[in-house]
Amino acid sequence: MAPLRFSANLSWLFPELPGLPARLRAAGSSGFEAVEVAWPYAEPPEALARAAREAGLRLVLINTPPGDQEKGEMGLGAVPGRQAAFREGLEQAVSGHCLMGRSKGAVARGSLVCSAVFLRLIHLMAGRVPQGADRIAVKAEMEIVFLENLRHAAGVLAEENLVGLLEPINTRITDPQYFLDTPQQAAAILQKVGRPNLQLQMDIFHWQIMDGNLTGNIQEFLPIVGHVQVAQVPGRGEPSSPGELNFPYLFQLLEDEGYKGFVGCEYQPRGEGWPWGRELWRDWTGAVFSLWAEMPRPPSPYRRHSRGLELATFILG
Repeated sequence: MAPLRFSANLSWLFPELPGLPARLRAAGSSGFEAVEVAWPYAEPPEALARAAREAGLRLVLINTPPGDQEKGEMGLGAVPGRQAAFREGLEQAVSGHCLMGRSKGAVARGSLVCSAVFLRLIHLMAGRVPQGADRIAVKAEMEIVFLENLRHAAGVLAEENLVGLLEPINTRITDPQYFLDTPQQAAAILQKVGRPNLQLQMDIFHWQIMDGNLTGNIQEFLPIVGHVQVAQVPGRGEPSSPGELNFPYLFQLLEDEGYKGFVGCEYQPRGEGWPWGRELWRDWTGAVFSLWAEMPRPPSPYRRHSRGLELATFILG
Protein backbone atom coordinates (compact mmCIF):
# COMPACT_ATOMS: atom_id res chain seq x y z
CA MET A 1 0.00 0.00 0.00
CA ALA A 2 1.79 3.12 -1.25
CA PRO A 3 1.56 6.38 0.72
CA LEU A 4 -0.23 9.31 -0.85
CA ARG A 5 1.68 11.94 -2.80
CA PHE A 6 0.68 15.60 -2.67
CA SER A 7 1.00 18.40 -5.22
CA ALA A 8 0.80 22.13 -4.52
CA ASN A 9 -1.87 23.96 -6.50
CA LEU A 10 -0.11 27.21 -7.33
CA SER A 11 -3.34 28.93 -8.33
CA TRP A 12 -4.35 28.74 -4.66
CA LEU A 13 -1.25 28.34 -2.51
CA PHE A 14 1.41 30.99 -1.87
CA PRO A 15 -1.02 33.85 -2.68
CA GLU A 16 1.42 36.41 -1.28
CA LEU A 17 3.86 35.71 -4.11
CA PRO A 18 3.27 37.61 -7.37
CA GLY A 19 4.01 35.09 -10.10
CA LEU A 20 4.32 31.41 -10.91
CA PRO A 21 8.14 31.27 -10.92
CA ALA A 22 8.20 32.58 -7.34
CA ARG A 23 5.47 30.16 -6.30
CA LEU A 24 7.35 27.28 -7.91
CA ARG A 25 10.42 28.14 -5.86
CA ALA A 26 8.31 28.36 -2.71
CA ALA A 27 6.69 24.98 -3.38
CA GLY A 28 10.06 23.39 -3.94
CA SER A 29 11.55 24.85 -0.77
CA SER A 30 8.50 23.61 1.17
CA GLY A 31 9.20 20.05 0.12
CA PHE A 32 6.64 19.40 -2.61
CA GLU A 33 7.76 17.22 -5.50
CA ALA A 34 4.92 18.25 -7.81
CA VAL A 35 2.72 21.22 -8.60
CA GLU A 36 -0.43 21.97 -10.55
CA VAL A 37 -1.79 25.24 -11.90
CA ALA A 38 -5.07 26.17 -13.52
CA TRP A 39 -3.98 28.52 -16.30
CA PRO A 40 -0.26 29.09 -16.76
CA TYR A 41 -0.70 30.79 -20.12
CA ALA A 42 0.38 34.29 -19.07
CA GLU A 43 3.90 33.05 -18.24
CA PRO A 44 6.55 32.17 -20.84
CA PRO A 45 6.87 28.37 -20.90
CA GLU A 46 10.65 28.60 -20.88
CA ALA A 47 10.62 30.61 -17.64
CA LEU A 48 8.30 28.13 -16.00
CA ALA A 49 10.41 25.21 -17.17
CA ARG A 50 13.55 26.79 -15.77
CA ALA A 51 11.92 27.61 -12.42
CA ALA A 52 10.47 24.11 -12.15
CA ARG A 53 13.81 22.45 -12.89
CA GLU A 54 15.60 24.65 -10.38
CA ALA A 55 13.00 23.80 -7.73
CA GLY A 56 13.09 20.08 -8.55
CA LEU A 57 9.39 20.00 -9.39
CA ARG A 58 7.07 18.27 -11.83
CA LEU A 59 4.07 20.04 -13.28
CA VAL A 60 1.38 17.37 -13.19
CA LEU A 61 -1.84 19.20 -14.12
CA ILE A 62 -3.11 22.25 -15.99
CA ASN A 63 -6.53 23.28 -17.31
CA THR A 64 -7.59 24.09 -20.82
CA PRO A 65 -8.06 27.86 -21.27
CA PRO A 66 -11.27 29.26 -19.78
CA GLY A 67 -12.36 31.20 -22.85
CA ASP A 68 -13.56 34.79 -22.60
CA GLN A 69 -13.89 35.36 -18.86
CA GLU A 70 -15.13 38.91 -19.37
CA LYS A 71 -18.16 37.33 -21.03
CA GLY A 72 -18.58 34.85 -18.20
CA GLU A 73 -16.95 31.82 -19.82
CA MET A 74 -15.30 29.20 -17.61
CA GLY A 75 -14.27 26.51 -20.05
CA LEU A 76 -15.58 25.67 -23.51
CA GLY A 77 -15.81 21.90 -23.83
CA ALA A 78 -19.59 21.64 -23.76
CA VAL A 79 -20.51 25.12 -24.98
CA PRO A 80 -22.42 25.13 -28.30
CA GLY A 81 -20.84 27.26 -30.99
CA ARG A 82 -17.44 27.35 -29.27
CA GLN A 83 -16.02 24.10 -30.62
CA ALA A 84 -13.29 25.80 -32.65
CA ALA A 85 -12.20 27.88 -29.66
CA PHE A 86 -12.09 24.79 -27.44
CA ARG A 87 -9.85 22.98 -29.92
CA GLU A 88 -7.56 25.99 -30.25
CA GLY A 89 -7.29 26.13 -26.48
CA LEU A 90 -6.53 22.42 -26.31
CA GLU A 91 -3.71 22.89 -28.80
CA GLN A 92 -2.40 25.77 -26.71
CA ALA A 93 -2.45 23.62 -23.58
CA VAL A 94 -0.66 20.72 -25.26
CA SER A 95 1.82 22.73 -27.32
CA GLY A 96 2.60 25.69 -25.15
CA HIS A 97 2.77 24.42 -21.60
CA CYS A 98 3.53 20.75 -21.59
CA LEU A 99 7.18 21.76 -21.65
CA MET A 100 8.68 21.48 -18.21
CA GLY A 101 12.06 20.42 -19.60
CA ARG A 102 13.50 18.49 -22.49
CA SER A 103 13.99 14.79 -22.21
CA LYS A 104 15.10 11.94 -24.40
CA GLY A 105 12.19 10.70 -26.48
CA ALA A 106 10.24 13.92 -26.22
CA VAL A 107 8.04 14.68 -29.20
CA ALA A 108 8.30 18.01 -31.01
CA ARG A 109 5.00 19.87 -31.16
CA GLY A 110 4.86 23.42 -32.43
CA SER A 111 7.82 25.47 -31.25
CA LEU A 112 8.30 23.58 -28.00
CA VAL A 113 8.90 20.05 -26.83
CA CYS A 114 6.15 18.04 -25.18
CA SER A 115 7.12 15.38 -22.68
CA ALA A 116 4.84 13.29 -20.50
CA VAL A 117 7.71 13.05 -18.04
CA PHE A 118 6.67 16.52 -16.90
CA LEU A 119 3.01 17.03 -17.71
CA ARG A 120 0.61 14.11 -17.79
CA LEU A 121 -2.84 15.56 -17.06
CA ILE A 122 -4.98 18.25 -18.66
CA HIS A 123 -8.35 19.19 -17.20
CA LEU A 124 -10.76 19.56 -20.12
CA MET A 125 -13.09 22.23 -18.75
CA ALA A 126 -16.73 21.68 -19.67
CA GLY A 127 -17.88 25.27 -19.24
CA ARG A 128 -21.09 26.93 -18.19
CA VAL A 129 -24.67 26.73 -19.33
CA PRO A 130 -25.09 29.84 -21.54
CA GLN A 131 -26.50 32.86 -19.77
CA GLY A 132 -30.27 32.98 -19.93
CA ALA A 133 -30.58 29.34 -21.03
CA ASP A 134 -32.50 26.70 -19.11
CA ARG A 135 -30.17 23.95 -17.92
CA ILE A 136 -32.63 21.15 -18.63
CA ALA A 137 -33.55 22.49 -22.05
CA VAL A 138 -29.93 22.70 -23.27
CA LYS A 139 -28.52 19.64 -21.50
CA ALA A 140 -28.83 17.28 -24.46
CA GLU A 141 -27.28 19.73 -26.93
CA MET A 142 -24.41 20.54 -24.58
CA GLU A 143 -23.69 16.87 -24.00
CA ILE A 144 -23.50 16.23 -27.75
CA VAL A 145 -21.02 19.09 -28.12
CA PHE A 146 -19.01 17.82 -25.16
CA LEU A 147 -18.85 14.28 -26.53
CA GLU A 148 -17.62 15.53 -29.91
CA ASN A 149 -14.95 17.70 -28.31
CA LEU A 150 -13.85 14.94 -25.95
CA ARG A 151 -13.39 12.45 -28.79
CA HIS A 152 -11.27 15.02 -30.61
CA ALA A 153 -9.30 15.78 -27.43
CA ALA A 154 -8.66 12.11 -26.73
CA GLY A 155 -6.99 11.75 -30.10
CA VAL A 156 -4.83 14.84 -29.67
CA LEU A 157 -3.79 13.86 -26.15
CA ALA A 158 -3.01 10.27 -27.17
CA GLU A 159 -0.38 11.55 -29.59
CA GLU A 160 1.53 12.99 -26.64
CA ASN A 161 0.74 10.25 -24.11
CA LEU A 162 -1.38 12.66 -22.08
CA VAL A 163 -4.58 12.10 -20.11
CA GLY A 164 -7.62 14.35 -20.22
CA LEU A 165 -9.68 14.86 -17.07
CA LEU A 166 -13.33 15.74 -16.49
CA GLU A 167 -13.99 17.58 -13.24
CA PRO A 168 -17.49 18.02 -11.84
CA ILE A 169 -17.78 21.44 -10.15
CA ASN A 170 -20.52 22.00 -7.61
CA THR A 171 -23.45 24.19 -8.67
CA ARG A 172 -24.73 24.82 -5.14
CA ILE A 173 -21.97 27.16 -3.97
CA THR A 174 -19.10 27.58 -6.41
CA ASP A 175 -20.58 27.91 -9.90
CA PRO A 176 -24.37 27.61 -10.33
CA GLN A 177 -24.09 27.65 -14.13
CA TYR A 178 -21.42 24.98 -14.58
CA PHE A 179 -22.54 22.20 -16.91
CA LEU A 180 -20.75 19.24 -15.32
CA ASP A 181 -21.64 19.06 -11.64
CA THR A 182 -21.77 15.46 -10.35
CA PRO A 183 -19.47 12.43 -10.58
CA GLN A 184 -22.39 10.41 -11.92
CA GLN A 185 -22.87 12.79 -14.85
CA ALA A 186 -19.14 12.84 -15.60
CA ALA A 187 -18.82 9.05 -15.40
CA ALA A 188 -21.75 8.58 -17.78
CA ILE A 189 -20.14 10.91 -20.30
CA LEU A 190 -16.80 9.11 -20.01
CA GLN A 191 -18.56 5.82 -20.65
CA LYS A 192 -20.18 7.22 -23.80
CA VAL A 193 -16.85 8.52 -25.11
CA GLY A 194 -15.10 5.26 -24.31
CA ARG A 195 -11.50 6.46 -24.53
CA PRO A 196 -8.97 5.09 -22.01
CA ASN A 197 -6.98 8.33 -21.83
CA LEU A 198 -9.98 10.28 -20.54
CA GLN A 199 -10.55 9.99 -16.79
CA LEU A 200 -12.32 11.58 -13.86
CA GLN A 201 -10.94 14.35 -11.66
CA MET A 202 -12.18 14.00 -8.11
CA ASP A 203 -12.29 17.23 -6.14
CA ILE A 204 -13.52 16.09 -2.75
CA PHE A 205 -14.76 19.61 -1.95
CA HIS A 206 -17.16 19.59 -4.91
CA TRP A 207 -18.22 15.96 -4.47
CA GLN A 208 -19.15 16.46 -0.83
CA ILE A 209 -21.25 19.55 -1.57
CA MET A 210 -23.16 17.97 -4.46
CA ASP A 211 -23.68 14.41 -3.31
CA GLY A 212 -21.96 13.51 -0.04
CA ASN A 213 -21.66 9.72 0.31
CA LEU A 214 -17.91 10.08 -0.13
CA THR A 215 -17.03 6.57 0.95
CA GLY A 216 -19.39 5.00 -1.58
CA ASN A 217 -18.51 7.42 -4.35
CA ILE A 218 -14.77 7.02 -3.86
CA GLN A 219 -15.08 3.25 -3.91
CA GLU A 220 -17.32 3.31 -6.98
CA PHE A 221 -15.49 5.84 -9.12
CA LEU A 222 -11.83 5.54 -8.06
CA PRO A 223 -11.02 3.05 -10.86
CA ILE A 224 -11.59 5.85 -13.40
CA VAL A 225 -10.10 8.68 -11.31
CA GLY A 226 -6.89 10.19 -12.64
CA HIS A 227 -6.41 12.98 -10.10
CA VAL A 228 -7.69 13.99 -6.67
CA GLN A 229 -7.97 17.45 -5.11
CA VAL A 230 -8.81 18.34 -1.53
CA ALA A 231 -10.20 21.20 0.56
CA GLN A 232 -12.31 21.36 3.70
CA VAL A 233 -16.08 21.91 3.47
CA PRO A 234 -17.69 24.40 3.59
CA GLY A 235 -14.92 26.99 3.95
CA ARG A 236 -12.52 25.53 1.36
CA GLY A 237 -9.62 25.80 3.77
CA GLU A 238 -6.87 23.33 4.60
CA PRO A 239 -7.96 19.76 5.26
CA SER A 240 -7.05 20.27 8.93
CA SER A 241 -9.19 23.41 9.24
CA PRO A 242 -12.62 23.24 10.92
CA GLY A 243 -15.25 21.62 8.75
CA GLU A 244 -17.40 18.60 8.08
CA LEU A 245 -14.85 16.32 6.41
CA ASN A 246 -12.71 13.78 8.25
CA PHE A 247 -9.56 13.87 6.12
CA PRO A 248 -7.54 11.33 8.09
CA TYR A 249 -10.31 8.84 7.28
CA LEU A 250 -10.52 9.94 3.64
CA PHE A 251 -6.75 9.77 3.13
CA GLN A 252 -6.69 6.29 4.62
CA LEU A 253 -9.58 5.29 2.36
CA LEU A 254 -7.71 6.51 -0.74
CA GLU A 255 -4.69 4.48 0.30
CA ASP A 256 -6.72 1.39 1.10
CA GLU A 257 -8.43 1.59 -2.30
CA GLY A 258 -5.05 1.74 -4.01
CA TYR A 259 -4.99 5.30 -5.33
CA LYS A 260 -1.55 6.01 -6.82
CA GLY A 261 -1.91 9.48 -8.34
CA PHE A 262 -1.24 12.86 -6.79
CA VAL A 263 -3.53 14.62 -4.34
CA GLY A 264 -3.75 18.29 -5.24
CA CYS A 265 -3.78 20.85 -2.42
CA GLU A 266 -6.42 23.18 -3.86
CA TYR A 267 -7.55 25.20 -0.88
CA GLN A 268 -7.59 28.77 0.38
CA PRO A 269 -4.76 29.25 2.88
CA ARG A 270 -5.93 30.97 6.05
CA GLY A 271 -4.23 34.01 7.51
CA GLU A 272 -1.75 36.33 5.83
CA GLY A 273 1.23 35.21 3.82
CA TRP A 274 2.11 31.53 3.88
CA PRO A 275 -0.14 30.35 6.71
CA TRP A 276 1.64 27.29 8.00
CA GLY A 277 0.49 27.15 11.60
CA ARG A 278 -0.23 23.63 12.77
CA GLU A 279 0.80 20.26 11.53
CA LEU A 280 -1.45 17.32 10.81
CA TRP A 281 0.85 14.39 11.44
CA ARG A 282 0.21 11.05 9.87
CA ASP A 283 2.11 7.98 11.00
CA TRP A 284 1.82 5.72 7.95
CA THR A 285 2.56 2.57 9.86
CA GLY A 286 0.31 3.09 12.85
CA ALA A 287 -2.35 5.34 11.30
CA VAL A 288 -2.06 7.68 14.27
CA PHE A 289 -3.14 11.29 13.77
CA SER A 290 -2.49 14.32 15.94
CA LEU A 291 -2.51 18.08 15.59
CA TRP A 292 0.75 19.70 16.55
CA ALA A 293 1.04 23.12 18.15
CA GLU A 294 1.81 26.25 16.16
CA MET A 295 5.19 26.22 14.50
CA PRO A 296 7.30 29.33 13.90
CA ARG A 297 8.49 28.37 10.39
CA PRO A 298 6.97 26.48 7.45
CA PRO A 299 7.90 22.81 7.69
CA SER A 300 8.27 20.55 4.71
CA PRO A 301 4.99 18.99 3.59
CA TYR A 302 6.80 15.68 3.56
CA ARG A 303 9.11 13.89 5.95
CA ARG A 304 11.26 11.03 4.80
CA HIS A 305 12.62 8.27 7.01
CA SER A 306 13.25 4.55 6.90
CA ARG A 307 9.55 3.71 6.89
CA GLY A 308 8.88 5.71 3.74
CA LEU A 309 7.21 8.96 2.82
CA GLU A 310 5.01 10.60 5.41
CA LEU A 311 2.56 13.40 5.00
CA ALA A 312 3.67 16.06 7.46
CA THR A 313 1.64 19.15 6.86
CA PHE A 314 -1.83 20.35 6.31
CA ILE A 315 -2.20 23.73 7.82
CA LEU A 316 -4.40 25.60 10.21
CA GLY A 317 -4.19 29.38 10.00
